[in-house]
Amino acid sequence: MKIIVICTGNTCRSQIAEGLLKNKYPDFEIQSAGTHPESVVNPYAVRAMAEEGYDISMQYPKLVDDFIEESFDYVLTVCNSAEELCPVFPNAKNRIHNSFVDPSRSSYDSDEHALTIYKQTVKEISDWIDNLNF
Repeated sequence: MKIIVICTGNTCRSQIAEGLLKNKYPDFEIQSAGTHPESVVNPYAVRAMAEEGYDISMQYPKLVDDFIEESFDYVLTVCNSAEELCPVFPNAKNRIHNSFVDPSRSSYDSDEHALTIYKQTVKEISDWIDNLNF
């Protein structure tokens, strides 16, 4: 099974989903990418995942265009912008969309508050993945 997860910056939501999917399905080929990728994975996403027992510290943002010619069983979009801007994957069998709030756009009262928001995003994406039937 081959899956790609797409969001805009490929710094948070799609990186979290990639890490969760790799953990749940270690035999699958999982990638994530962005329509406008940032330069690094969001540090709060890395910390929130680590606190939940997942290591995404070696993941990095990638450009979705680099994967257009590849075949995928599933293309998952995790934000409305990516769903609208996502190019057509001519070799994809299925496409599933679910928009998650971008935690990097939230206002934080403290470092601890930011981490709480990111951990909520991890939980929401994890619950969604648990309900997907691959």
